[in-house]
Amino acid sequence: MEKKQFQAESKRLLEMMINSIYTQKEIFLRELISNSSDAIDKLYYRALTDEAISFDQDRYAIHISANKEARTLTLTDTGIGMTKDELETNLGTIAKSGSLGFKKTNEMKDGHDIIGQFGVGFYAAFMVADQVSVVSKSVDADSAYRWQSDGSDGYTIEEATKDVPGTDITLHIKENTEDESFDEFLDEHRLKSIVKKYSDFIRYPIKMDVTTYKPKEDGEEGETEEVQEEQIINSMVPIWRKNKSELTKEDYEQFYQDKRYGFDKPLEHIHLSVDGAVRYNSILFIPESTPFDYYSKEYEKGLELYANGVLIMEKCADLLPDFFSFVKGMVDSEDLSLNISREMLQHDRQLKLIAKNIQSKIKSQLQSLLKNNREAYETFYKSFGRQLKFGVYNEFGAHKKVLEDLLLFHSSTEKGFVTLSEYVSRMKEDQSNIYYATGESIERIAKLPQTELVADKGYEILYFTEDVDEFAIKMLQSYQDKEFQSVSSADLKLDEDESEESKEELDANKDLFEEMKTILAGKVKDVRLSKRLKTHPVILAAEGEVTIEMEKVLQAMPDNQHVKAEKVLEINPNHDVFKALQSAKDTDQEKLKLYTNLLYSQALLIEGLPLEDPVEFTKDMCKVMV
Repeated sequence: MEKKQFQAESKRLLEMMINSIYTQKEIFLRELISNSSDAIDKLYYRALTDEAISFDQDRYAIHISANKEARTLTLTDTGIGMTKDELETNLGTIAKSGSLGFKKTNEMKDGHDIIGQFGVGFYAAFMVADQVSVVSKSVDADSAYRWQSDGSDGYTIEEATKDVPGTDITLHIKENTEDESFDEFLDEHRLKSIVKKYSDFIRYPIKMDVTTYKPKEDGEEGETEEVQEEQIINSMVPIWRKNKSELTKEDYEQFYQDKRYGFDKPLEHIHLSVDGAVRYNSILFIPESTPFDYYSKEYEKGLELYANGVLIMEKCADLLPDFFSFVKGMVDSEDLSLNISREMLQHDRQLKLIAKNIQSKIKSQLQSLLKNNREAYETFYKSFGRQLKFGVYNEFGAHKKVLEDLLLFHSSTEKGFVTLSEYVSRMKEDQSNIYYATGESIERIAKLPQTELVADKGYEILYFTEDVDEFAIKMLQSYQDKEFQSVSSADLKLDEDESEESKEELDANKDLFEEMKTILAGKVKDVRLSKRLKTHPVILAAEGEVTIEMEKVLQAMPDNQHVKAEKVLEINPNHDVFKALQSAKDTDQEKLKLYTNLLYSQALLIEGLPLEDPVEFTKDMCKVMV
């Protein structure tokens, strides 16, 4: 028995690979199972051209067995096997992939493809084993050979005994340390869970002896005994590779539950089978309800990513834009460029094409749901509408055109939600803007004094009740060439408003407003007569891009930068309060100051803003009462 050195790289490279390339030790089992699957696939391709070899898929399998006492884990396949030279070439040369070489010289067909490409997956075994033994017999050789290594300096190859072609890989699992336990890789339930997680859809059965309990022979009723029973522990045929016509709604819902995408039932599913510039299969789900951590930093978006049925990433964030982060599901592709550990994607053209196509399909499905099942869409929107609106605002409005037709809002004329398209379709002939009002609730907004003039003209008003609404609309700017206009804007753009005061009225009250502006110095930018008020005495309007509602949102943030709206105090010239102000200006400056401060405080309360000095406000109220 001759000891040989690894041909390709040094001991340091091997140590680096098994300790750094893979992020989780459990990955070793995925890599070994993938290699075993490839070995059976190679035999299948040989059978297509070699009449001496027959291939009946039902005869081929991968077996896993664990021996806790001996601390060994063995994987056995009934594949093509390796000759002595192939053992030395494929296992003695780090990063030499027999599967990659086979793939380059053989055209893949009949839905079969080779999984392995990089030739380092086998060495993942040394993350959990201090010795690895490989006994293999090739279909082209009469003798079997054993390759053995402790993963340090080199390996040995010697003749061995094996009756049938195939490969047995035996790992001697490391002893536990103070920092780490390796016993889990000998535990039946843990091994099953790893197989289900990463290799559930390998096309060949993965078999393992599983502990079950059966009625005890000649025992009392209900008495059971523990027995070992060989079971197939993988599903083999993934649902996404089945014909859509074979599947029912219940099949998709069961898959949703099996994959633990959520505790609810999905509202909609999208089943994609794409065979174009990039080939992939995908099943996507639109959930019904919000995950408990969805609107938190702990939530991770992403789709499960498979390569030929082998799980590569549990959450591939690059496949989903943030505004569709609520979507659950998976993607399986043969064409992705992976790095050597198969755990990370290279950011390439194929990945971008898949992501772009998925985004388009999700939008189309949501539009279809909105059109054909409004009740279901509104259920979805109550859970995830906030995310869509954030998507409009985020990244400086880069995605606003993608999302604008998916938005819903309450309005002054409809009981339920309305789309922007529906609003525009109902606009009056003389209406040039889309009007909106903001507030904490529909009921509160409906009572706002700012809505009086717009409502009197018969214009519909959108009600914004969420803090993100106005930010999104500011970013959207317009819809179908109709600009958005806040009813609280200082310039309401209702030029034909009959209540516009004459130049004489402005001149007559110029001194009054100047004095009030002086009293409120630093609090408001201006004081003026109101064009919009009908029954209420006073309101606050805003000039500039920052509205009063936006100020409230920004002030609530930790790093608020003290951004404030430019406020304008508007007085209703047709209200008795205005007459009291005129009278006080001429007769009692202290009373004018009192009235001005009270009106400003009332305007703050109407807007839901905190009083700057509640104690002073109560004193002023008492002065009016006595």
